[in-house]
Amino acid sequence: MNRIKYFLTAVLLFAVCFTRDEALPAVPTNDKVNIIFIIADDLGYGDLSSYGQEHFATPRIDSLAEEGLKFTQHYAGSTVCAPSRCVLMTGKHTGRAFIRGNQRSPDGFGDYPLAPNVLTVATVLKKHGYTNGAFGKWGLGNPDNDGSPLKHGFDEFYGYYSQRDAHDYYPPYLHHNDIKIELDRKTYSHDLIAEKALHFIRENKAGPFFCYLPLTIPHAAMQAPEKYMAPWREKYPEFEEVETKYSTAQPVKNPVAAFPAMMTKLDETVGQVLDLLTELELDKNTIVFFTSDNGPHREGGHRSDLFNSNGPLTGYKRDLNEGGIRVPFLVRWSGHIKPGTVSDHISAFWDFFPTVCELVGEPIPEDVDSISYVPALLGNREQKQHSYLYWEFYEQGGKRAARIGDWKGIQLDVSRNPGGAIAVYDLHGDIAETTDLSEKHPEQAERFRQLFETARIPSELFSFQ
Repeated sequence: MNRIKYFLTAVLLFAVCFTRDEALPAVPTNDKVNIIFIIADDLGYGDLSSYGQEHFATPRIDSLAEEGLKFTQHYAGSTVCAPSRCVLMTGKHTGRAFIRGNQRSPDGFGDYPLAPNVLTVATVLKKHGYTNGAFGKWGLGNPDNDGSPLKHGFDEFYGYYSQRDAHDYYPPYLHHNDIKIELDRKTYSHDLIAEKALHFIRENKAGPFFCYLPLTIPHAAMQAPEKYMAPWREKYPEFEEVETKYSTAQPVKNPVAAFPAMMTKLDETVGQVLDLLTELELDKNTIVFFTSDNGPHREGGHRSDLFNSNGPLTGYKRDLNEGGIRVPFLVRWSGHIKPGTVSDHISAFWDFFPTVCELVGEPIPEDVDSISYVPALLGNREQKQHSYLYWEFYEQGGKRAARIGDWKGIQLDVSRNPGGAIAVYDLHGDIAETTDLSEKHPEQAERFRQLFETARIPSELFSFQ
């Protein structure tokens, strides 16, 4: 009998081990997970092969979906860059975040700075022993004021402090921490930023580290090294005589060819990051996020419609329609996230803050608007859901929008007419927001009207009036 008992026990243990991949572990181990968060700039919902792009390929970025999790209903913090980044860093939506728009700093240099008392993801991670680096476009202050990333939990910064400087990929200078690095205007800034990020990962391989990569590709201007442009010039020769100039950037011939060239460059950089993790044997202890700060732009000669950059969605950057705020979101965590999975969990930039808190064992602050999506990452059906998502935007007459379940409400011209009409859409059957149902469902319009008054708190810096 004992032999039979031992045999059955051995069979049971073998079965448990054999089926381990079907039930991946919850937040694991005593080792703190390394975190890499990559943000593309103005990349649309349809700009990755894994989200339907057919004009060019993004195989290395797509590998994150193949080896991890693809979200289909993830939202940026805003429809432009600075507030979207603030939302990501602080866990509060644009109705309660400190920075809610692309407003200049009071000193006229750069973007409006984060206040010193604003708690960021990096500050939380610093408390837990992380070394934190940011590489790319900060957009939340400069080295001379309280908004510097070095005053908000980061140990190292390299790139553009101001989003306005980031309009040029061949700039006269970048910053390394608070030191201005003069450049010759012939060096592609993305290469320098990627090089510094890879060096940071290598130098901090003992971990834990947080590598924040708010890259500038594929934001206008439409610039890329000729090596990447050449094959696309051949594919789109009809635009070879088109020359555009964006902001302070140098003129570009054939900006249409520049877009897939930039995307190829972006994909290559993500591949370099993933290859380095493999080389350093950090794959299983590093979680990699990839997303975009808002929907696709139509600046600098970019033909977003030609490339179907917003996929099945309506709207672009600066719109609160789905095309302006719904973005790709891929997450890979080898050994913990089941490869090749897809989630329709409704999430947003502000959820990154509590997700990080849960990953490192930090209590989630009560004043955030966000929900950890760690359960969704690990395939847990007990994932909490948002009662609503909310956005507000102050350009183009003022706009606000919210999502409650599958219902979406959008109000335009808020500055002049705060009591104006609210368009209502059912995203379950109308992802492109083609049919306004506000007359058919006035109760939903009223529901959004009440939410618009309660979801936000007044700001001395940002107002519709």
